[in-house]
Amino acid sequence: MRSLARRLVLVLAIGLAAPAAAREGPVVAAPAGAMRGADEAGLRVFRGIPYALPPVGERRWRVPAAMPPWQGVRDATRFGASCVQPDYPAGIYADDVGPTSEDCLTLNIWAPAAAGRLPVFVWIHGGALERGSSRLGVYDGAALARRGLVVVTINYRLGVLGWLAHPALSAESPDHVSGNYGLLDQIQALRWVRDNIAAFGGDPGNVTVAGESAGALGVMYLMASPEARGLFHRAIAQSAYMITAPELREGRFGLPSAEAAGAAVQDRLGAADLAAMRAASPARLLAAARGTRFFPFPVVDGAIVPRQLVETFDRGEQAPVPILAGFNDGEIRSLRFLLPPAPVTRRAYEQAIRAAYGELAGDFLRFYPATDIDASMLAATRDAMYGWTAERLAAKQTALGQDAFLYVFDHGYPAADRAGLHAFHASELPYMFGTIGRTARAWPSIPRDAAEESFSRQMVDYWASFARAGRPEAAGAPAWPAYGRERAYMWFGTTPRAAARLLPGRYALHEEVVCRRRAAGIAWNWNVGVASPPLPPRAAGCR
Repeated sequence: MRSLARRLVLVLAIGLAAPAAAREGPVVAAPAGAMRGADEAGLRVFRGIPYALPPVGERRWRVPAAMPPWQGVRDATRFGASCVQPDYPAGIYADDVGPTSEDCLTLNIWAPAAAGRLPVFVWIHGGALERGSSRLGVYDGAALARRGLVVVTINYRLGVLGWLAHPALSAESPDHVSGNYGLLDQIQALRWVRDNIAAFGGDPGNVTVAGESAGALGVMYLMASPEARGLFHRAIAQSAYMITAPELREGRFGLPSAEAAGAAVQDRLGAADLAAMRAASPARLLAAARGTRFFPFPVVDGAIVPRQLVETFDRGEQAPVPILAGFNDGEIRSLRFLLPPAPVTRRAYEQAIRAAYGELAGDFLRFYPATDIDASMLAATRDAMYGWTAERLAAKQTALGQDAFLYVFDHGYPAADRAGLHAFHASELPYMFGTIGRTARAWPSIPRDAAEESFSRQMVDYWASFARAGRPEAAGAPAWPAYGRERAYMWFGTTPRAAARLLPGRYALHEEVVCRRRAAGIAWNWNVGVASPPLPPRAAGCR
């Protein structure tokens, strides 16, 4: 009996020890419910916080619903599952996203211990709207939080589960639309931030929404969507691309309608109706989407996304907020799948450009000459997609009377340069997050020396100060002038340097090409250089 009593005491002691240890973390009582996070080197960190009901079963392909307040104290020390996605292909971007699930609508928060009405920085991850996660080490928010920000990183639905439009889905919607579920997730996350971030010391009246690549695409669509108006106050778009989007019911610009693309996925799946599609496993849906070459992308539906982005920004209907936008010099060096096959000879290259660009061919060949075909093709595709978009964002926000700050990231280091990846797509991320030691496994290794650490500190400073007060500033670094009439920008090379009139003439060239293609009903941006269709004639409103 005495032995049994001792065992019971031991069991009780062990059972109480774990909760006591868990209770050491900081507890926040938010409107969503109480949660316990972790104390990490002076920061309060909360992971895996649900901001919407799980979009599973009958909730698959529906507008995200707010999570009801929970009872008790929720554990918020571990990341939630990443959203369902295909495996990363081998390469520099391959990373461990951990477990995946449809129950993935969570966010993570890094906050200073003494936070109080601090600016909020909300990050949207990249990954072509098909892959990625808020849990990746490169997105760790600690360095930005130590600059006095409350940092939030979010998950959102990806691929066919996040961007499928379908006639049956539109029919059941009160707005008679479908397809933008991933964007609606981002909007719901911003609503959660508005309603709850004050409990973490953040200021819901000072929110910056930021993202890179597909995350920057999300930033632009948030700027364009009436549903997101007022939920953020500044924007950061890194390597954004303002390309042609599918329209909900009408095939335009050479693209099928989004509903037709969704119906093709249903046919490939062999599902009799929407109920059968909702009952299908995520693996089967991914396979069906792959079989139809389904491309996840926002849908112009007249409601969530009123019109093509280029038109929204031309009309000045986007959110009137300050912006920081830019691109990388070597964007396409790690994205060569975006390039068409190269002509074998200089003559063949010139002939193809003259046939495609007509009276603009002289300008095109001056900027992208045949003397180095590979370099010219890399530069032309970069400028037509990322460079044109970045400068367009700066120019259009300036026209609205908002401050705009443009940059080019041209920073190299030995491992990347040896691999032919100087300033490649996304290579600015570990610098501006201050995570140069936390990149993906095959990422070209960044030296951990004083020069790289100093460069990273300056980028973190610039980004944090823009989120704080709308002006990018860094200790011991040059002043970053607003874009304005001088078309000023910051060049991030070996060190930051301010300059003006980025790549003279190139923005105007690509703006003219896009303008003519839009007027003629031709898609823009993907079909660049030797892959370009014949240039349409000059149209009203074009130069």
